[in-house]
This record gives sequence, C-alpha cells and structure tokens, in this order.
Amino acid sequence: MIRINQIKILNDGKSLRSHDELCDVLKKKAAKLLRITENDIEELVIMRQSIDARKKPQIYDVFMVDVSVKRASDKKAEEKIVSKAKDKGITVTTPVVYDFLEKAGVEGNLPQKAADTKIAVIGSGPAGLFCAYMLASNGFKPVVFERGADVDKRQEIVEKFWETGKLDTRTNVQFGEGGAGTFSDGKLNTMVKDKDGRGRKALSLFTTFGADSKIMYDAKPHIGTDVLRNVVKNMRNEIISLGGEFRFETQVTDIVTENGAVKALVANGEEIPFDVAVLAIGHSARDTFSMLKERGVLMQKKPFAVGFRVEHPQKLINLSQYGMEEPKSLPVASYKLVMNTKEGRGVYSFCMCPGGYVVNASSEEGRLAVNGMSYSKRDSENANSAIIITVDPKDFGSDDVLAGVEFQRKLEEKAYELGGGKIPVEYYEDFKNAVSGDEGVPSKEAVRFRDVCRPNTKGAYIFSNVHEILPDDLNKSFVEGMEKFGTMIKGYNSPDALIAGVETRTSSPVRINRIENGESENINGLYPCGEGAGYAGGIMSAAMDGIKIAEFIVKNIVETLR
Repeated sequence: MIRINQIKILNDGKSLRSHDELCDVLKKKAAKLLRITENDIEELVIMRQSIDARKKPQIYDVFMVDVSVKRASDKKAEEKIVSKAKDKGITVTTPVVYDFLEKAGVEGNLPQKAADTKIAVIGSGPAGLFCAYMLASNGFKPVVFERGADVDKRQEIVEKFWETGKLDTRTNVQFGEGGAGTFSDGKLNTMVKDKDGRGRKALSLFTTFGADSKIMYDAKPHIGTDVLRNVVKNMRNEIISLGGEFRFETQVTDIVTENGAVKALVANGEEIPFDVAVLAIGHSARDTFSMLKERGVLMQKKPFAVGFRVEHPQKLINLSQYGMEEPKSLPVASYKLVMNTKEGRGVYSFCMCPGGYVVNASSEEGRLAVNGMSYSKRDSENANSAIIITVDPKDFGSDDVLAGVEFQRKLEEKAYELGGGKIPVEYYEDFKNAVSGDEGVPSKEAVRFRDVCRPNTKGAYIFSNVHEILPDDLNKSFVEGMEKFGTMIKGYNSPDALIAGVETRTSSPVRINRIENGESENINGLYPCGEGAGYAGGIMSAAMDGIKIAEFIVKNIVETLR
C-alpha cells in the first residue's frame, strides 16, 4: 500500500459530504499527487481525518489515506511510484493486520482441551467485554460477572436516580453493563500506541456492533452514550451466541485460592470453581479493592487527579476553535488543555464533552461525584470538561495501599454535604474570589442565574460553595490553571463559567500488580485488567487491554498443555 500522509480539503462550512463523495474527492487528489490516473487506483482507504483550524475561519479537513495501485503488484513497483511523486509525505506502508492467535503465540488451531478451561471475567466494562469477546470468538466459554444490571434495566435505574436522587448502590453510573463509560461521551481516542493492531481491532468491533464506521478514521472518534448502549448490548448477545454467559446483578465478593492459584469465586454467596479469573472491575470497585487487600493480592498506590467539571456555552468554544459560533459542516468544537503550576502540579482537561451534560455519577451513599456525558449528536447548549489537578500518595495522608480511595471518599462526602445530595455548582467568579480572598462570596440565596451560562446537568443541582471541597493548595492550582487556560481559549476564565464538583473518578487509585505473562504478581490464574486494575485510562485503552489479557490467557493455557 502507498500512504499519503496529508491531503487537505477546504471545509466550506456549509455542507457535509457523504463518505462516497469524500472518497471521490480524495481519489482525484491522490491520483494527482501520485502522478497516475484515477482509474489506476484500485482501492483508497481513509486512515485518519483531522481538522486544521490554525488559519481560521479558513478551515481544512486533513486526511491520511492508503492507496493500492492496479499496476503496482509488489513493493518495488510501489516504491517506484512513490519515488516519482517526489513528496516526503508519501511512503510505502505495510498495514498491520491483527491476528489474535498469532499474538497469543499459537500456531495452527487451539488444542481442543484448551477450551475446557473455566474462565471468569469480573466486570462488563470495555476491558471485560472485549476480553470475553476475544475468548468466546476463539472457542472458550467465559462467564461474565457484573454486579449491576443489564444495560436496559440500568438505564431505567440511572434515569430514576437523576430524577429522584434515590441511589441504587449496585446499579448506577459506575456499575452495570458497559461500565462507567456507558454514561459518558463515548470517546474512543487513546494515547496508547497501536503497533500491534489492537486499537484498530477494537474500533472495527465497535463498528461491527453498531457504531458509525467513521470512527475507523476520525482523529477524535466518539459514539455517544446513546449509541454505546446498543453496542454493548449487541456485543453481549454475540458473546452469548458463541457460548459465553452473563450473570447480571451478581457481585463477586471473594476469591478462593489454593497453593497460590485461583480455585473459585464467591458470587452472591455461591462458591463457583474457576481456573482463571479476569479482574476487569473498574476504578470505582472500592469494596473489591478492600477484598483483594484482605486476600493478600499485591497492589500499590498510584497517582491520579481530582478537580471539577467546568461548563461553558458551546458557542464560545466553537468561536475560539473555529472562528464561528455555529459551524454547519464541522463537529462541535472540543479542546485539550494542559499546564503546570508554579508548585509543580499538573492541571489539565479530562474527558471533554462537547455539547454535553454534567452528570451525578455517585455510587456510594452519602458521597457525590460528577462526570461528563453527551449523546451522539452532541447537541446540548453547553460544553463541559473536567479540569483536574494531579495528586499522588504524599497527598493521601496515609501509607495504606487504599489511602487514595479514602482521599476520594472525603472529597465526595464534602460535595454531598454541600449539595445535600444534589450537584453543587458555583460560578467561577465566586469560586475565584473565595480562593483569593479578594471579595466575599454571595450567599446561596443571593446567587441568580446568569443568562450567559446555566447549568446543564443530569441530576438535580444547587448553587453552593464548591470552593470548600478541595484543600486550599488544590483550589489555588485550579484557579492558576483556569487563568492560564483563559489565555488559550478566550473567555475560558469568564466569571460566568460554571464549576461543578467534585470529579474524583478520573482513574484508579491503585494498581494491581501483574507480571510479564499478564497474571497477578502473587496469584496464578488471576489477571488484573483494564482501568480499575491501573492499566488503562478510558474506553479504548481498556478495550485494548482486555484484548491483550485474552491473548495472555490463551498463551498461558496452551503452554501449560504442552
């Protein structure tokens, strides 16, 4: 294949092209760059599409494409065409084709006996789902345990919570089929390098189970919470059709070991024998972390980040990024912001949701956490993002391996107390004044809506003193970050920006140690996996880690049978 790294097409800001129309335009441009005719092009595959808005309002769509040429039957013939093109952005490439058994080190067919291995997957988030799917599609019959409800029942329970404030601690925004990502923006971008093809495999599976095929090449792919729910359900049904099993509303409360290896799981009071257990538990499974600590599973504290959700009118973000408030042929604008404070803390945007909602993402009684969510159309009035500050074990106040969990809980208890169970919100002007001590903070009764920006939430909210949630040094870091970001996006540090708290579930507060073959450092047959185990940071990286762990499991089983 011949790869063309940059083909620019002026975006007229008026109309969206269909995929076929887009490919026709790209074919013409590719042929011209390669100095061949359009008829010489046998196939053109869009590998990446991004947006160049550096000269706004003149905006370009930028494409990377792979082209196969009819008369170029081998690599030498392709190199000859590339040489004639005389363009450094044009190269010969060999596409990575993912092969599960090859990655698992299996030659030929799997031994029949391998499929008899009893495998449990604990958690049905992206890590658990993709691990279970890869196993099931290769002849295994994994049993997936999920403490929460299936996605349809879960949606009803979560909607009821947002309406009434009555929390179900087993099924909520954090727990249930699809994991925490089910009630998010459904972003599928990742910083993880994809040299083995796991990321592209994951994206192709998302499209197989209902996502738009555009995610295969969009530089910032997302599918939205509404589409993601269907994808999750379709994937589950396929796993079942392949021989897998799902046990919803079934929490694993203990792991039984014998001679340093997994022997059984205890779920809903029943002891069930297993040879392998995948810990795809998610970053909010705090009771499971405690159980693992009691069972002596080796873990360590890890840094994470805490902060607030910040809301702005989406038009403000569009104007800053595109030079226009309502771009018709462009997606609603997003952003990514990073800075370091004078004290050395990192402050950055996280899980940015264009056209989204701030949601009550609580999972424990008497504690409140928030997250961001958007639907596939991203059509709400506000943009929101977490603006978070890095914290590490020295901030936790204890040497205990679960000190980070307790640190999170204290912040969530304060947020719950301030809002009385509702999402506490505060305008940035009042937050900043309180932190700097320049002016008095208005009472809750004195706060009035500002027409510039009103809260856009799922779950009730109340104006409160959000500045009282975090310790003073973190508040100061947050304000320093907001002021710096105001120099990057005009109006970002506007007095009318809304601050909602508290965002604590950014990543796992622990890492469950694993060795080179994917197993726990001290329990054979136990495989820490995904975000909760400390090896991923979002839907895509979790899915990729789930695929990777499935490879490890198969490799280890086959080696044992030799």
